[in-house]
Amino acid sequence: MNKKNKISEVKYFETNKTFKFENGETIENLTIAYTVNGRLNLNKDNAILVCHAFTGDSNVTLWWSNFVGKNKAIDTNKYFVICSNVLGGCSGTTGPSSKKSKGNSYYGTDFPTFTIKDIVRAQKILIDYLGIKKLYCVVGGSMGGMQALQWTATYPDAIRKAIIIASSMTHSPMQIALNEIARQAITEDNEWYGGKYYGISSPDKGLALARMLGHITYMSEEYMREKFGRKRKKSLKYFTPSFEVENYLHYNGEKFTARFDANSFLYLTKAMDFFDVRDEIKKIKTKKNISLNKVLIISFVSDWLYPSSQSVDIVDAYNHSDIETEFHEIKSNYGHDAFLIKNEEQAKYIKDFLKC
Repeated sequence: MNKKNKISEVKYFETNKTFKFENGETIENLTIAYTVNGRLNLNKDNAILVCHAFTGDSNVTLWWSNFVGKNKAIDTNKYFVICSNVLGGCSGTTGPSSKKSKGNSYYGTDFPTFTIKDIVRAQKILIDYLGIKKLYCVVGGSMGGMQALQWTATYPDAIRKAIIIASSMTHSPMQIALNEIARQAITEDNEWYGGKYYGISSPDKGLALARMLGHITYMSEEYMREKFGRKRKKSLKYFTPSFEVENYLHYNGEKFTARFDANSFLYLTKAMDFFDVRDEIKKIKTKKNISLNKVLIISFVSDWLYPSSQSVDIVDAYNHSDIETEFHEIKSNYGHDAFLIKNEEQAKYIKDFLKC
């Protein structure tokens, strides 16, 4: 494996206290899966938390290798980089696919509904465990950007900087609608069994279909035209995939079912849909002992899922709280996925922002 794509060792932290969700429900023995890269300095003031996107995990040097690593925009020679799998995820942190602390049954849809704020509270528990009183920066794209936004609103006294990429303070009706179609694909699968499918079956067809829809929203029309055009493939039957773009969607949908849990998909999309941090951002200036002093916002021209207009709204909200805010709109034809793909312009903005 290429060194730049080296998988970091995943560590596990199990809390010994009851975790209380925003809705009042609780779970015992919350486990958080996380990775660290680089070294924490003596003053413990060089820590950067990278928040992963919707279907990501704690292995930031794998899925964001273009920007995190030695001599890269987020330089692990200089910074101590932390990334944890989100609460409710399916890559090591407690979620619907985890077994309950008592007994041998899985949570399934008995898992408490949670919010982005709950995800961030779990991250704060991890940061406290690591002995870090103040993060140098919190970084995130897409759903990771939502987490970064929530960090600035809830813990402006515990971070110095924030970088929010291709994200939004709240979902639009269109974004909610797209998520609902994806959720329906899962819950209408005969193998879903109301979320109690563990050890019995798996709603792979529904989950694959949900992922196929997602892939369409992550790309731009221009990129799809360049990548696929109207290239044909041989098909045995009329209603089997006839175009390369169809084949691509089917392949990635089926591949996704091997690494992701359908219930986590349902819970996380709901958490994003309910997310609304607009008023909280505008009230940051009313809080005491604020250490947050700079925010970087990045968007992409071709991103129609999280359009630049939503990033402009974020800029306005931080300006309302007198937080110094830097905004860049980058030209790219990749669509929403542009924040994951190698981009010298994005790398430069991140690197310069961190060192200033």
